[in-house]
Amino acid sequence: MIKDFNLDDEVYPPFEGFPSEGIKFLKRLKKNNNRDWFANHKSEYENFAKYPMQCLIASLKAPMSKLAPEIDVNPKRGMFRIYKDTRFSKDKTPYKTHVAAVFHIKGHWQESAGFYLEISPDGIYVGGGFYMPDKDQLKKIRDAIAEQSKEFLGIIENGKFVKRFGAMQGEKLQRIPLGYPRDHFMGDWLKYKQFYTGVEWKVDECLDQKFLKKVMDVYKDLYPFVRFINEALGKI
Repeated sequence: MIKDFNLDDEVYPPFEGFPSEGIKFLKRLKKNNNRDWFANHKSEYENFAKYPMQCLIASLKAPMSKLAPEIDVNPKRGMFRIYKDTRFSKDKTPYKTHVAAVFHIKGHWQESAGFYLEISPDGIYVGGGFYMPDKDQLKKIRDAIAEQSKEFLGIIENGKFVKRFGAMQGEKLQRIPLGYPRDHFMGDWLKYKQFYTGVEWKVDECLDQKFLKKVMDVYKDLYPFVRFINEALGKI
């Protein structure tokens, strides 16, 4: 009997570093961001950018399953497409000039906090959280911050968190949102509309296999923050 091939069955080789050819390709794409050029160089994208990124994601799967078993780490589901959605953008160039991946709770891509990874010729970003919660999600996260303030502060004021990330990032309101006392002692945190943080590195950091451990070290320090948000959303 022939077993149906499943997306999760594909085997990728261990990550040995993001190739310099991939960085060079992304640089050239930035200068030649049009469909004709990309069509003529698509094999370079597939071999030197997309496939190495998928190998990195596949190599993250085992350590992430130990750290955060609820998070879906998959080379095909997790990686963003190179093609841009230009419908609502003034910039009509058709391709992204970076490769990126996101890891959320399986089946809850837009409903849970997660982890993010981006590689571009200009640098690397490794982080996570919840970038664009909707109205209901925002209320749940703010309620958790207000009602579980000790736990929340214990996470974002933890020495490892502060040393690694400095502080939580994201847009904020000017005033404490409606529904909370104007003098609420957690008022500064309740103003946030986005809940994420991360680190930026030079692109050279990704060129060898040590990059895998560096990414995991960031995710380990970030995990309590991501988990707090997902618990607030009722996803764990």
